[in-house]
Amino acid sequence: MLIQMKNISELMVDLAYSALIFNNKEIAEEVKYLEEKIDETYYKLQEAAIQKAIEDRNPSAALILIRLATSIEAISDAAVEIADVVLRNVPPHPVLLESIKESDITITRATVKEGSVLANKTLGELNLASETGMWVLAIKRKEHWIFGPTENTKILVGDILLAKGPIEGVPHFQKLCSGEDKKI
Repeated sequence: MLIQMKNISELMVDLAYSALIFNNKEIAEEVKYLEEKIDETYYKLQEAAIQKAIEDRNPSAALILIRLATSIEAISDAAVEIADVVLRNVPPHPVLLESIKESDITITRATVKEGSVLANKTLGELNLASETGMWVLAIKRKEHWIFGPTENTKILVGDILLAKGPIEGVPHFQKLCSGEDKKI
């Protein structure tokens, strides 16, 4: 559970900064959703740690786990605060606006539709990163997240892909996911 919390919180920080830099409400909403998942896992971890401490009569291990989980939960809360700026339509600081102008990298979110050339293929088969410039950071499959997918990770219809890459690669990537474009 702790590793899952760590992975989610790292993704949340990346997404929160991307939502802020690119003023992307979809990504900001995803950060809020992930924070709810962190909270659920946090409470389960605390409960399991306390139960294990009672069984083993050793509170030290439980205390360490709870402290680590508390730190991770605080990081996820901070990510939500960053994303909340976008959700509340607070205009970005001028320095941030200037950095946005100079950036050529973005994060996008797309759902794999029926008929997409990506469906039922592994990332290795598709070679998306080298062919489109878009690197898949995470995949949301129903209520489950796959963080740091590998070349062996299969993409399925209905998967939501979070990808990072050049701004000019986004339209093609989204069309590949929707099934509009048939060639990578």
